Amino acid sequence: MIGDGASWARRLKVRHLESFLVLDEAGTLTRAAERLHMTQSAMSHWLAELESVAGTPLVVRGRKVQLTPAGHLLKRLAVNVLGDISRTGREMQAVAQGRVPRLNVGSVWAGIAGGLPEAVSAFQRTHADVAVSIHDGPFDNLLKGLETRALDAVIGVLDARAHQPGLEHEVLFEDRVAIVVGQGSKHWAHSDALSFRDVLHEQWVMPPGGTLTRMQMDAFLIEQGASWLVPRAETASLAMMQALLHKGDYVGVCSESMADYQASIGMFRKIRIESSIRFGPITVMWNREHVAATLRDFIGCLVAHARGAIAIG
Repeated sequence: MIGDGASWARRLKVRHLESFLVLDEAGTLTRAAERLHMTQSAMSHWLAELESVAGTPLVVRGRKVQLTPAGHLLKRLAVNVLGDISRTGREMQAVAQGRVPRLNVGSVWAGIAGGLPEAVSAFQRTHADVAVSIHDGPFDNLLKGLETRALDAVIGVLDARAHQPGLEHEVLFEDRVAIVVGQGSKHWAHSDALSFRDVLHEQWVMPPGGTLTRMQMDAFLIEQGASWLVPRAETASLAMMQALLHKGDYVGVCSESMADYQASIGMFRKIRIESSIRFGPITVMWNREHVAATLRDFIGCLVAHARGAIAIG
């Protein structure tokens, strides 16, 4: 019985799930039997067996079978399980052939703006069977994923952490820190004529303390005699930064590569600053002991498109 927890599932077979989806699609026992190359009586026997396993009716019989509430639940299970089986089968086949079925890539905002989407698209034109999972977040968190092998490569700033034993890296481009406004700002229409001093007393949104962007911005504020400035909001989420600047009267801080990208799609406008706020070289890092040819191909696409994106920007 279903009420017995997972015990009913031990009697469930993949064939049960496959046939149940065929029955739901065919609509009648006769058509389902034809598709499965079975007699109608064998199909009826199979359905009775499946309902016995489930411990509850799964269909309402009539001119066209209708799924019961329990039948809908079993259909959902069938779709999920068979999808997982198919995907795992493809990945196992790729591994058997010496290929990597999935890449997990972590990136700070700057990398996402600096050619990562273009690199993924170009890579998958020649590696159509490789899925790419993108993870964004603070650099320290991403590096932990690289250490535990949860991530295959990480895009972040080039500093001492990139020189850890066992890591390799490739510089993608130089980046800076930018000050921006969004459509929610009263300065949106006049941003081209504004300078840092013009927005100094506004409400600021910044990355959290301890992140590189924030440390570089804090150092700039000290140089400008504005160390008193405290942000009204802090976020490590690009989506939240976008929403705050779009909906509210704020001034934001992000990498210049991200600012340029957001400006290109009409989301942000940059505020002029007299002196450059250095962010640092953006690099891709990976573990040299766990690098496959597939990953190297991806890194090659990333290098080409990151530099191309910055040149265009």
